[in-house]
Amino acid sequence: MSPSPKITVVGSINMDLVFRTPRIPVTGETITGHQFVQIAGGKGANQAVAAARQGAKTTMIACVGDDAYGQQSLHGLQADQIKTDHISIIADCATGVAGIMVDDRAQNIIVIAPGANAKLSPQHIEQARSAITEADLLICQCETPLDTVEAAIHLAHAHGVKVVFNPAPVIELPVGLLGKIDYLVVNETEAGQLSQIPVTDLSSAQSASRQLLSQGVRCVLLTMGEHGVCATKATQPSEHFPALKVKAIDTTAAGDTFVGAFAHAIGQGLALHAAIEEAQYCAALTVTKLGAQSSIPNRTELEHFKAAQNNQSR
Repeated sequence: MSPSPKITVVGSINMDLVFRTPRIPVTGETITGHQFVQIAGGKGANQAVAAARQGAKTTMIACVGDDAYGQQSLHGLQADQIKTDHISIIADCATGVAGIMVDDRAQNIIVIAPGANAKLSPQHIEQARSAITEADLLICQCETPLDTVEAAIHLAHAHGVKVVFNPAPVIELPVGLLGKIDYLVVNETEAGQLSQIPVTDLSSAQSASRQLLSQGVRCVLLTMGEHGVCATKATQPSEHFPALKVKAIDTTAAGDTFVGAFAHAIGQGLALHAAIEEAQYCAALTVTKLGAQSSIPNRTELEHFKAAQNNQSR
């Protein structure tokens, strides 16, 4: 692999409309929030930004609407040196939007209007096939149509490109798709739904991971928030990586940052345990700031954070 691996992300681009509130309101209730901010987001874009800020040569295959949010999103990605040649602007269509509420405990609820994300098609994958076949890794999620995700994964697998798959929001997957996945990154809810084994602790996390491995996945990374990460490969016992202790402000982009940073680390040739630890540092730093892409660290910020954490542990 390379110090600057080539990573292609097939996924969503949203504009996040974020409300800070003292708590999440109940049904029918109106409450007053502390703050409102508008921040670029979308799982695909977040993961692309996370990889790019760590040094990956990153390309996105995506769709935005012909509107102000679309232009803002493109400019933001370009500012992070992400190639946007394969991002299509869809006429008479809105860019995807996410409404996000974050409470004082850093918990959130999110509602998404997919907009142009729903227009990303297998034809777009075919038009951008070289961006996938010439990459070191492909990253996919499930905020775009499943047939498009399938097309990208099949193409990557056929050309020996490693696939990092984050099936979120979780949906029923076609039989055989998991057999083309090198690294499956799931949280407790996603792992439980895909494996039919509820994940409530480390033991059940290991059981769910083993069930997913039986479907052909090479490696399962089950992220458990403040309880860390459970990593499982078919040939080795599960390994638990405790979470770093930080004061969380907003957990919105933590999972996406983990995925992008992990892909970059694997693309650099780091061993699995080292790649997971690198991704954990990135995700931990992300939750200490508000917003999605605005909270994702660059390489310099990450190194300073790692040094500070190491000094505290001495």
